Amino acid sequence: MNQTQSSSIITVRDLVKQFGTLTAVNHISFDVQAGEIFAFLGPNGAGKTTTIKMLTTLLRPTGGEIRLNGHDPLTDQEAVRKSFGIVFQDPSLDDELTAWENLELHGVLYSVPHKLRRDRMVQLLDIVGLTDRKDDLVKHFSGGMRRRLEIARGLLHHPKILFLDEPTIGLDPQTRNHLWSYVMDLNRSEGITVFLTTHYMEEADKVAKRIAVIDHGKIVALGSSSELKAKTNTHSLEDAFLALTGNEIREEEATSADNMRQMRRMWRGSGKR
Repeated sequence: MNQTQSSSIITVRDLVKQFGTLTAVNHISFDVQAGEIFAFLGPNGAGKTTTIKMLTTLLRPTGGEIRLNGHDPLTDQEAVRKSFGIVFQDPSLDDELTAWENLELHGVLYSVPHKLRRDRMVQLLDIVGLTDRKDDLVKHFSGGMRRRLEIARGLLHHPKILFLDEPTIGLDPQTRNHLWSYVMDLNRSEGITVFLTTHYMEEADKVAKRIAVIDHGKIVALGSSSELKAKTNTHSLEDAFLALTGNEIREEEATSADNMRQMRRMWRGSGKR
């Protein structure tokens, strides 16, 4: 595959996913640059969840090509999985374990060496402000604390890319603001690439360098927030989004709980190869 720029950490070319007669993703192409915060937006049922599942090895494409950190999800799934961390919108921590134990379990699953794992756990708990709560059971954590711990967990194995699927849904504005501050600090300090979805347009407007809008399985616009506003002759990203995708209510795509079930099956299956 010829990448348009050598710094692309995610490259997608002519990607297609069909379910019987339904084409959920219809020949899309885009690049995400290393160290970029990239937003992937679309109405329910537009194809964004299906695309993310293909990027993260949970679904096999019908056609097209993907390179994630230089690896092909079809032929090198293990290398691809080690290249990314992911935070789903639905809770995915073990409530009966402490914050420290949740991180420890993740590190073991990813085969992070013991000393490196422990050093990284200490570092990340400090970054997300949970050092004083590391020995507390997660079931006693607030929603914001859980999200911060999930981000720390997603970064434990030093991934190049962090996927954030609606990470702030259900959180109050103050907690959402603090959470994005953590993510942006990590992006700057560690150079991690962030690939996010959100229904909060002001979040994408604030944090994303570029935004891809997908609708009916096709990318209908890609550019900075200001470029999308100029393209649609609107004054807010929300108005630009509605101008590009319309106002009708869409059917919901598969939930993040479904994503977690598939992720568990993926890890169970990886040990059988």
